[in-house]
Amino acid sequence: MEHIGEVYNEMEVSFDSHSSNEAFARVTVAAFMTQLNPTVEEVSDVKTAVSEAVTNAIIHGYNSTLNKVHIKAWIQGKSIYLEISDQGVGITDVKKAMEPLFTTKPDLERSGMGFSFMEAFMDELEVESAPGKGTTVKMKKEIGKGRELWTTQSL
Repeated sequence: MEHIGEVYNEMEVSFDSHSSNEAFARVTVAAFMTQLNPTVEEVSDVKTAVSEAVTNAIIHGYNSTLNKVHIKAWIQGKSIYLEISDQGVGITDVKKAMEPLFTTKPDLERSGMGFSFMEAFMDELEVESAPGKGTTVKMKKEIGKGRELWTTQSL
């Protein structure tokens, strides 16, 4: 998911990989996307996807050691694009990692549904990773999809 066409606005933020910063990431992205006039449900969807990606970076990417998590977001048209990345251990088999219920941390009671939630709540999801090189989760959500049709029909 690359910048194609005119980007209206963008932001980048980096923070320590403390689990308490997962809430910071959610709120930061939610605040940034308000300029698209999203519904409460759309904000909740994006916050959930961000939460899952950041948690994966902290728990799986860095194995709960201290490092940096990076979020880049931009708005293009009616869509928000997100890239959440770490420079952690990386994923050997991305396809396997994205299977529902797959987890490398069953001892931590991880459900293995993180990528499934991201796919369910976002319109597009890509995961780029390599062992020892870290992981980047790229997501897109179109805001207001279907609302124009509803508004037109209700008049």
